Amino acid sequence: MKKIMVAVLIVFLVFVLQSSAWAKEKLRVGVLYSLTGSFALAGAEAGYRGSLLAMDMWNEKGGIQNKYELVPVTSDAQSNPDVAIREAERLIHVEKVPIITGIYSSGIGVPLAPICDKNKTILWIQIAISDKVVEGRNLQYVFRPQPMGSQWGQSSVEFLKDNSSLLGVKDPGQIKVAVIYEDGPYGMSVSVANLERAGKYGMKVVMKEGYDHKAKDLSSMVLKLKAAAPDAILHTGYYPDIVLFLRQARELGFKTKAIIGHGAGYANFPNLEKSLGREIMNYIYNVDNAPAQNLDQKKLRKDMGLVINEFLKRYNDKYKEASPPAHATMGFGHTWMLMETLDFAVKKYGAPTPDNIRKAALEIDILEGASPSGYGMKFNPPDHKFAGQNARSYPVLMQWIDGNVQVVWPGAMKSVEPRLPFPAASPFAVK
Repeated sequence: MKKIMVAVLIVFLVFVLQSSAWAKEKLRVGVLYSLTGSFALAGAEAGYRGSLLAMDMWNEKGGIQNKYELVPVTSDAQSNPDVAIREAERLIHVEKVPIITGIYSSGIGVPLAPICDKNKTILWIQIAISDKVVEGRNLQYVFRPQPMGSQWGQSSVEFLKDNSSLLGVKDPGQIKVAVIYEDGPYGMSVSVANLERAGKYGMKVVMKEGYDHKAKDLSSMVLKLKAAAPDAILHTGYYPDIVLFLRQARELGFKTKAIIGHGAGYANFPNLEKSLGREIMNYIYNVDNAPAQNLDQKKLRKDMGLVINEFLKRYNDKYKEASPPAHATMGFGHTWMLMETLDFAVKKYGAPTPDNIRKAALEIDILEGASPSGYGMKFNPPDHKFAGQNARSYPVLMQWIDGNVQVVWPGAMKSVEPRLPFPAASPFAVK
């Protein structure tokens, strides 16, 4: 009799647990990245991978408040703004998602933001950095945990200023810089900040030139750079154009003391090295979010170190990359912040509707070290010039050294001293 009662109890408990799982509602989340086209290899695919891993891990720990299971509804923007807008409209009107996340390119983010806002659909931007996505637009349903493009442009100049002695000058005003950029919203946003901050320190801008990121030949720009002889190149590009520029610069014998990229293709040093070889890529710099593997876990909340380690393990198990590119961390970390926000919204307001998520996003306060991205999250309020922008986010400056990413700025995040100017082994080194 006792055995029968135990068996009945076990069956009952299994039924209760299964019923609880079955009772969990589905929360559909639109995940819109460029999975094909030129933006995919430049970082969109890595961001997508990170985003899905974050959702998987959150579901495994019970979903949103143990009430909602996250269901990603994937869509390919195809590296094309027109396609991205059509796909967003489909996600909003056909799939009926309350949230769209992802968005790699600023050229997509800028036109898409007001569309989502008009339809009262949360747009949670993981990677696109142009200031113009949010600047002065009074958007109510658009949130970006990612730093802004102007922060990228400022950081590269601050790095040069802080290390001016390594460039052989006594004053930052003696540094000669060239600013080159793809002429879309992304490149414009970063280049404007480059020029503003260079002007602040009196640096000599010896060349400023934009170009179409689909250009097939950048040799004329390289020849102008040779004539201008800058100490440092500040370059904002995507991926094929970065490969083209660096290859033609090498072929035409261009020399300088530093080449500093600003995210996008520069964030994926291993892929660039595969395309160009280590000789060209060694000692190139990039401004971007710190990859998870480069974060100092002693400065993070203890549980975040565990989350990051699990992310790195899963990424390596699935994609065979022990050191994921920075865009993977952006996708993972910023999606984790979205999950925190959804958890807060359901706990405080009930159903995860766009209005409830919006209220939660404006209230939630994540402190430094309490996210997988390292920085915290506090969004600017609706009346702010940059409404919906994370005021606590910031990029760092990294250098590719012998097959490894090293953080070289700011001082608090530095892992090694920068190799500045280019060592003699670099084909770009000034002899």
